[in-house]
Amino acid sequence: MQSNQKDKVQVITGNEACAEGALAAGLKFFAGYPITPSSEIAEILSLRLPRVDGRFIQMEDEIAAMGAIIGASLAGAKAMTATSGPGFSLKQENIGYAAMAEVPCVVVNVQRGGPSTGLPTLPAQGDVMQSRWGTHGDHPIIALAPHSVRETFELTIRAFNLSEMYRTPVILLMDEVIGHVNEKVILPGPDEYEIIQRKKPDVPPEEFLPYKHTESCVPPMVSFGEGYRYHVTGLCHDETGFPTNDPVEIDRLLRRLNGKIEVHRDEIIDVKEDFLDDAKIGIFAYGSTARSARRAMLLAREKGIKVGMLRPTVLWPFPEKFVRPMGETCSHVIVPEMNLGQMAHEVEWATCRNAEVVKINRVDGEPISPQQILDKILEVAS
Repeated sequence: MQSNQKDKVQVITGNEACAEGALAAGLKFFAGYPITPSSEIAEILSLRLPRVDGRFIQMEDEIAAMGAIIGASLAGAKAMTATSGPGFSLKQENIGYAAMAEVPCVVVNVQRGGPSTGLPTLPAQGDVMQSRWGTHGDHPIIALAPHSVRETFELTIRAFNLSEMYRTPVILLMDEVIGHVNEKVILPGPDEYEIIQRKKPDVPPEEFLPYKHTESCVPPMVSFGEGYRYHVTGLCHDETGFPTNDPVEIDRLLRRLNGKIEVHRDEIIDVKEDFLDDAKIGIFAYGSTARSARRAMLLAREKGIKVGMLRPTVLWPFPEKFVRPMGETCSHVIVPEMNLGQMAHEVEWATCRNAEVVKINRVDGEPISPQQILDKILEVAS
């Protein structure tokens, strides 16, 4: 399979599309540890990366894998790892390190049921809050959630672009359904997507400040070995990269780290809207559950019920600007999730409880069906 063959029809899975999207984005280093249901991503890249002068390494555990991609990124390579629930938990400390040290990298989490080893081969969406708050402290994060095989390819590329643009770890939140579903797709050619590289400094090495406070809140970045020397640490640091206990510098650093996402929130957030102009009942859905939600919405519309749907492809930062109007125009907002209501809390907050938020939750390893959502639509519409 070659993703650069334009107009070629392929039947592939989401995990295959993720691997192809990473290669299209310029991935040069992958480190990981086998874990279902993400293992196919590593298997594919173990074959494909050496063919494009890339490097694949299976580490001793997920902690080491996260550390390896941080090191590779500092050396100038676009780097990624892929995992699932327990492995994602193990990566959290180093995800926090990458956020503090401002190291671009991509972490793919093909979600399965939990907690602990939970349901190794069955789908869930239980890591939504962990992706935002899994590591300690105030830190920025970007998390994307595809709902199809084609979109997995596209959002994998976007994950790399965002990580390079904002010098931050980016999480691609898939789920087992998306990872393993086979779909007929035509993947876009290289002329149909943009590839973004990290911004380099325009000053000589002796004037370089690796953590300079810029207007964009994102300092330029150089690779180790390019003649620029700087210190990298997980400790609070000043513009030179060396640790500091100066409260002024600490405050500036942490506000800039979080500010670089907030300042660019509108450029990062992306949502897909269906029939919201006249909707009296709204649906907020993401990932594979959005597939069932859209079918339920169309079935309800056939019955004359005005239902609309908001589907975020970016879960974090949370798209409250798009959710808030649903509270003003809809009597109910239905939130189907394969968890016990993680995003529903955010929807309640964003709508200011002007609309009743109705949860549909499933945690038994089975996907939420269109009929379940349609039944709830009919119930609230009666």
